[in-house]
Amino acid sequence: MTIKVLVVDDQAMVRAGFAALLDAQPDVEVVGEADNGARAIEISHERQPDVVVMDVRMPVLNGIDTTRQLMNPPDAAAHVPRVLMLTTFDIDDYVYEAIRAGASGFLLKDALPADLVSAVRVVASGEALLAPTVTRRMIEHFARSTPPRRTSAPRLSGLTDREREVLVLVAQGLSNSEIAASLFIAEQTVKSHVSRIIGKLGIRDRVQAVIVAYECGLVSAAGD
Repeated sequence: MTIKVLVVDDQAMVRAGFAALLDAQPDVEVVGEADNGARAIEISHERQPDVVVMDVRMPVLNGIDTTRQLMNPPDAAAHVPRVLMLTTFDIDDYVYEAIRAGASGFLLKDALPADLVSAVRVVASGEALLAPTVTRRMIEHFARSTPPRRTSAPRLSGLTDREREVLVLVAQGLSNSEIAASLFIAEQTVKSHVSRIIGKLGIRDRVQAVIVAYECGLVSAAGD
């Protein structure tokens, strides 16, 4: 299956470079380019990309607000792409806000070309691109900035004990293979648990699961 991609960056050379790299892949088709968020929304509605590769800082409409609008279109039946956020900085408030807005992950702009191609494929497959170390730092960031809303705990009531256990480990930044080793179960079983957790919580991906786990008080920066 061909992955349709929209590249959004206000720097023409950067945008063209990313577009050329991705369009050269046999399984990727760049269906559009935009130099600001407002234009990105227009093109996304017209061409329905699977993945939007999005810069954070742009004129007219920045990447965070653009992501928020793409994830919550006025028309409930509208196409909703996945967003891969690009940033010049390692981890900053822009990235946290982008993830909360609905981005499926982020990548540094100075990443290797192969990493960008891989990231697009990962996000297109429905997975989230967030390294374990980033997950832990994200939780720490939430701990500093926003106390967990433990009143939201009933949201987790539909999860089984095993699913809660898996969710805790996901929120602590463990990969599927690490969770499998920790619980002495098959990696495929972990994947099934994660899929059910995402479905029951009504969220998009693993990144959103981390946010829910923290906000419901299931985990904290200390990992309790």
